[in-house]
Amino acid sequence: MVTAAPAVVIAAPASGSGKTTVATGLMGALGRAGHRVAPFKIGPDYIDPGYHTLAAGRLGRNLDPVLVGEELIGPLYAAGTADADLAVVEGVMGLFDGRIDEHGAMSAAEGSTARVAALLGAPVILVVDAAGHSQSMAALLHGFVSFDAAVAIGGVIFNRVGSARHEFVLRQAAQRVGLPVFGVIRRDIALAVPSRHLGLIPAAERRPAAQNAVTAMTDLIADGLDLPGIVATARTSVAAAPWSATDAVAHHIARTPEAARPVVAVAGGAAFTFGYAEQVELLTAAGADVVAFDPLTDRLPAGACAAVIGGGFPEEYAEQLAANEPLRADLRALAHTGRPIYGECAGLLYLAHELDGHPMAGVLPVRGMFGDHLTLGYRDAVAVTDSCFFRAGTRVTGHEFHRSVVLRDPAETADDAWGWRAGARMVTDGVIRGSVLGSYLHLHPAAHPGLIAGLVRAGRGATADIRD
Repeated sequence: MVTAAPAVVIAAPASGSGKTTVATGLMGALGRAGHRVAPFKIGPDYIDPGYHTLAAGRLGRNLDPVLVGEELIGPLYAAGTADADLAVVEGVMGLFDGRIDEHGAMSAAEGSTARVAALLGAPVILVVDAAGHSQSMAALLHGFVSFDAAVAIGGVIFNRVGSARHEFVLRQAAQRVGLPVFGVIRRDIALAVPSRHLGLIPAAERRPAAQNAVTAMTDLIADGLDLPGIVATARTSVAAAPWSATDAVAHHIARTPEAARPVVAVAGGAAFTFGYAEQVELLTAAGADVVAFDPLTDRLPAGACAAVIGGGFPEEYAEQLAANEPLRADLRALAHTGRPIYGECAGLLYLAHELDGHPMAGVLPVRGMFGDHLTLGYRDAVAVTDSCFFRAGTRVTGHEFHRSVVLRDPAETADDAWGWRAGARMVTDGVIRGSVLGSYLHLHPAAHPGLIAGLVRAGRGATADIRD
């Protein structure tokens, strides 16, 4: 067991301060300077890691102690930094923002950037939107430096700086607090990274425009920041055995050398871009051959005996998804033969009868529609129905992030997947019919290797091609 690669955590006083631009550009700039950079994002965000992957040339990973538990943060970090000499970790929201504590705790909230930085033993570099700030910046910085002794603020980057005089005042403020300034970004610099209702448009949807945006971020940071100073500041105290997909599934699935390797089809392409890096690693370790497919254009892969359809933006591609009738028929046939299909959020919508009036796969008795209300937050849920994925009574922590709603078809029968309490009210989510589960709840697979093992176990032996 050795200490993992050093890291810096890019954080901010509030959302919208510019930390994604700085973190992504820093990954690219450090890579350009010859470093092997491991990219991470704190929290459940799927979109930023796509840009991180482009910048670092290495798969972006998430660190979310709410979804996986604090005990897995060190091992997941150690696994993600294998063969890297430096890590850049992008924070979530404001530095001390995390899951709301009903008891009113005011320091290092669960899942916050501050908490993860403390777990890693890594310094925080604050990205501060300096527009409208002058000498009082010293008080703001002093507050962040002194608020939590477990969090080390290693320096500051000022964003949206208006002039040379403005920069001079801000540097004086940082000097008064004893913080090094690693650079400034001028107010008139604009980077075009298009967004929509759930944040940035995923990188997989907008290549090569996404690569151009990442290149622009890299150029900006390479020209404007003190890269040697940032590298010298990086450190970590993580000394953990790296997380292993093989070890994670070992207690959940029995394999023999001659056991068939089921083909598990995993949806991708522009409409289904949400997924954690560990998912494919766990499926492979559990004995599956993973084959990606694009529901916009492809059929189900030959020999597929299980399917995973994760999150994304199917509402943006509903007409194209509806036009691929051969794939929709493949999924209905897969479900009819009792093979497992697991859908999260966008997967739930695609498995529905229809989405905004467009026919979908028709596997689950629900109809989806895009709405104007954002549903967002962590959920402590319990499985209410037995399935090949979870036993009834299994407790999980997941995350919801969507603007759509689904309505059950009252003429068809199906079971609820999950239940949780919202105050005094009991909420149910998701649908189970036979070997198919679709719900809005996003789970991190590293926290639930039994889910992956159950899917592979249910698919093993069913290797005949369901396509005509």
